[in-house]
Amino acid sequence: MDIRPLGYALAGVILSAASAMAQLKPAVVFDMGGKFDKSFNEGVFNGVERFKKETGIDYAEFEVTNPSQREQALRNFARRGNDPIVAVGFAQEDALKKVAAEFPKTRFTIIDSVVDLPNVQSIVFKEHEGSYLVGVLAALASKTGKVGFIGGMDIPLIRKFACGYAQGVKAAKPNAELFQNMTGTTPAAWRDPVKGGELAKSQIDRGADVIYAAAGGTGIGVLQAAADNGKLGIGVDSNQNHLHPGKVLTSMLKRVDNAAYGAFTGAKNGTWKAGMLNLGLAEDGVGWSLDNDNKALITDDMKKAADQAAADIKSGKVTVHDYMADSKCPI
Repeated sequence: MDIRPLGYALAGVILSAASAMAQLKPAVVFDMGGKFDKSFNEGVFNGVERFKKETGIDYAEFEVTNPSQREQALRNFARRGNDPIVAVGFAQEDALKKVAAEFPKTRFTIIDSVVDLPNVQSIVFKEHEGSYLVGVLAALASKTGKVGFIGGMDIPLIRKFACGYAQGVKAAKPNAELFQNMTGTTPAAWRDPVKGGELAKSQIDRGADVIYAAAGGTGIGVLQAAADNGKLGIGVDSNQNHLHPGKVLTSMLKRVDNAAYGAFTGAKNGTWKAGMLNLGLAEDGVGWSLDNDNKALITDDMKKAADQAAADIKSGKVTVHDYMADSKCPI
């Protein structure tokens, strides 16, 4: 699938050209799960690594291991003159509100949340649109007519994935049966691959033969269980097809790599802007992966159906319900 780098036409105030041309000292605060979680954090890592390789400009980094470190890490980087600073994940919202207000001349970018301050760039995604597409593929790939969804922490954001997925499943196969489980209600739900595997096995025992995991590190256990039991998994955020070639149907791509890359590049080029950017299919902010690891699983008819669904969403012919705007999912 052709996923091009994102354009950053944000509303907001461009900070001074002098600031943009100053010595760039970028930094990133990875959240719980770490930069090698094979999912959300790792997508950001890939983006900032691409920036480093292209420009030769290194970046400072910190991996949060407990919630109290978020505010401390952001403040320490700001005190040291790092700019811009990327905060990874919605869980850093409260910490960033405090720190960004204390350092109004420092540029901050938060991925997956919105902080309304003049020195903060907020990047969010239309995960429901990408999840709709993998729902279409799941339904068409299923031989049993039963598919599953396993989320990480039970929060509105993950319900947004689930709702979009359900809509795609039902659009492709109205009589399909859908199983849904959330892993837990605390941040530990992102880091429990054993529990993820157990939930996947439970759904498989009920007949599910395709399971979508939107669960961070927990999803690794879901994909493993699906592969071990001869079923298909669906990855999330980063392209996870390679984890089990031929056993991962596809991955719902959430282009956090481009978001992080764009934040650093914009600061370097003087085009960084504060404000909110909401990235969906039309902005190439979400999508699905097709590569050598899964091409044998995707028939021409499946690809045509997913491509048509994407075109219909972009044109407005199909509107995917956004759970975070209205918690009454129609499916």
